[in-house]
Amino acid sequence: MIETLRVGWAGIGKMGAPMSRRVLENGYPLTVYEPLPENRASVVAQGANVAHALEDLVEASDVVMLTIPNDAVLRQLTLAPSALVELLKPGQILVEMSTVSPELSAEVAEALGRKGVAYLRAPVSGSTITASSGMLSVMVSGPEDAYRKIEPILASFSSKRFYLGEGEEARYLKLVLNALVGATAALLGEALTLGLKGNLSVETMLNVICESAVASPLIAYKRDLLVNRNFDPAFSVSQMMKDFDLILGAAKSDHVPMYLASMIRQQYEAAFADGLAEKDFFVLFEQYERLAGMAREKTAAPQTLKAI
Repeated sequence: MIETLRVGWAGIGKMGAPMSRRVLENGYPLTVYEPLPENRASVVAQGANVAHALEDLVEASDVVMLTIPNDAVLRQLTLAPSALVELLKPGQILVEMSTVSPELSAEVAEALGRKGVAYLRAPVSGSTITASSGMLSVMVSGPEDAYRKIEPILASFSSKRFYLGEGEEARYLKLVLNALVGATAALLGEALTLGLKGNLSVETMLNVICESAVASPLIAYKRDLLVNRNFDPAFSVSQMMKDFDLILGAAKSDHVPMYLASMIRQQYEAAFADGLAEKDFFVLFEQYERLAGMAREKTAAPQTLKAI
């Protein structure tokens, strides 16, 4: 390691925790800014320092990384009075790794550009498991020299990194991927329901699907969840709704017709209305079953269904 950059990290949640731990394990001094002590506890136990204010985080860091839930938090952390745009100094780098709108991201980029602060958009693709094992994929856009400088940090938690351009390219590619991910859950749910009507089991169908031309790492990852009908969330219905709102918002701004995405967004809305907001987004499968007039016997074997 030619230069050991000091890393600051804001947002130690489901993804931020394993990602920041990997940074710490790879020898980078780490300072974390996270209001909830229970969220930051595991990282602090491994040696991270705690910043109780953004000023402290900036003072302790050469690179500040954000893993946050939505546009509202990004705006609060960057553009509000006494936030990062005011606090960061030329030579420092801000790396924002969440799924947020290209519109707000461009606003942050413009504000930081006036300060001479490098701003990298670096959303990730993967799960908490791939984050923990250092196997995420990272899509990056922004100043290339800043990217090359912090690429070894990104390598702490990723196996693949893609530099895409100087602007909001990474934001758009993340929305492209999430559109496909959300659509996969919807189409697979429909298809499995059709198969159930044809006397096939979920396990049999997924065994064949995972060895077919339509196999994908996503379906393989969700296979056991669907077979066991354990919809504890790795990524929830409400989170997918937020992402589809970003997808459709970008499409509206850029005048891109997205008929299928609009329909799929409504299916997630139906799941939300059915009380499934905090279930894994692949719970759409059970939503489609109900639409097809099928309900599972609560005391029966996992694949037993009855007509209603």
